[in-house]
Amino acid sequence: MKTTELYLKFVLVIVTLCSCTHTSSVGNEYLYMSKDELKDKIKGGWAGQTIGVTFGGPTEFKYNGTYIQDYQQLSWSNDRIKNTMLSWPELYDDLYMDLTFVEVFDRLGLEAPIDSFAYAFANADYMLWHANQAARYNILNGILPPQSGNWVNNPHADDIDYQIEADFAGLMSPGMPNAASDISDKIGHVMCYGDGWYGGVYVGAMYSLAFVYNDIYTIVTEALKTIPEQTTFHQCISDVIRWHKEYPDDWHQTWFEIQKKWSEDIACPEGVFVPFNIDAKVNAAYVVMGLLYGNGDFTETLEISTRAGQDSDCNPSTAGGVLATMIGYDKIPAYWKNSLSEAEQMEFKYTNMSLEKAYETSFRHALLMVERNGGIIEEDSIGILVQNPEAVRFEQSFSDLKPRKKEIFWHPIDREISFEFEGTGFAWRGEAVKNSKEMDEYVFEVTFYLDDKKIERCILPTSYKLRKHDLIWKYNLPNGKHKVKMVINNSHPDYTIYSWDYVVF
Repeated sequence: MKTTELYLKFVLVIVTLCSCTHTSSVGNEYLYMSKDELKDKIKGGWAGQTIGVTFGGPTEFKYNGTYIQDYQQLSWSNDRIKNTMLSWPELYDDLYMDLTFVEVFDRLGLEAPIDSFAYAFANADYMLWHANQAARYNILNGILPPQSGNWVNNPHADDIDYQIEADFAGLMSPGMPNAASDISDKIGHVMCYGDGWYGGVYVGAMYSLAFVYNDIYTIVTEALKTIPEQTTFHQCISDVIRWHKEYPDDWHQTWFEIQKKWSEDIACPEGVFVPFNIDAKVNAAYVVMGLLYGNGDFTETLEISTRAGQDSDCNPSTAGGVLATMIGYDKIPAYWKNSLSEAEQMEFKYTNMSLEKAYETSFRHALLMVERNGGIIEEDSIGILVQNPEAVRFEQSFSDLKPRKKEIFWHPIDREISFEFEGTGFAWRGEAVKNSKEMDEYVFEVTFYLDDKKIERCILPTSYKLRKHDLIWKYNLPNGKHKVKMVINNSHPDYTIYSWDYVVF
């Protein structure tokens, strides 16, 4: 028997005698636990996500710029998850997006190329929105990662998309936040950049460190070390941590502080100048607020992260997943966990994965990652070489972008349409549609001109799955007067392109 194996068995005996579940010391030292404990935490992470998104689903984006009052009851029942998976399977984008990437790892291994992840999600049957849909269109039209998520090519680069999809990266990287960040560097840039990417890096790090620490405050603060301090994302989460210290008994006050300082969305064409806010950092702020004020209580954590509003299904999903990873599946309160009993064998729509299969698959991936990163694997136990969290590289989307106004510009477009603006950029929203549901899909070919010069020729599919999320956008133009024009090259009487509005920067 090897010396390291003898040492591991000795440590595990000592741990048992001390009646501890595991021992840990961060900083290139080993975290020892049984395989059953590792699996229990991985199960907790997937189960916590599922419970959280189900709980918050009914209020998603119904409370924008306000929180859900304390007197309003939020319901739950023992058949809630099963019924929701049957009647509203699209709610679980938090899960089936994660599982798309998990399936690629399972099929192609830890060295799976980025194109495999990109094409897997771009060609999936589910509907997408915001950064994900912009990236899907980019990928299917030749703009591949990381450019598919870059803010120049994706006006939703700072949105929440990868933040809600990064759970898997932390769950397969127990105690190894930098390994989780490496995964996020590759996959997160498929659809996001800057703060949008940082949201996923941070979530992955929190999950990873939830295997190490039994204290939420430590998880939240240590994970933040993966984010460069000069970023607005780091500044926002640092503020939430500080406000929690200043108002330890009043999450409502911290919510107001978040609103005052961080509720402006400067880029998302849908979120600018309206209460709706799908920006990663403000929703991450609600996640952290829920975790800190929940203080290890599963019910309080879900309640607060849901009541904060905005993306109120994704936020309790993230908070619930992180907390349940820390405490483990077996310690999720029965009030919540009972709803899983009839749902764990059901496959999530658009995948071949159930929760039970996700548990097993992520466990296998975690063992591979532990071994790959210098850990020790034995028959019934493991030793994880714990990593000190390190900051990823600096990047910031939409530098110096300042929204000036949003103009309603609703028009059905016959052959061409134009508008003029004064500023340094614009983002124009609209859609291509069938005039009757019975018709086949159609693909418009259009040409865009800026100041009478052709700047882009592209397609606008009527298919909702294949659509271009926004018609066109351009930033960093010379400050002054500009003219934008669209020309339809293949008009058809049975199909229409509608202009909605445009934002001027």
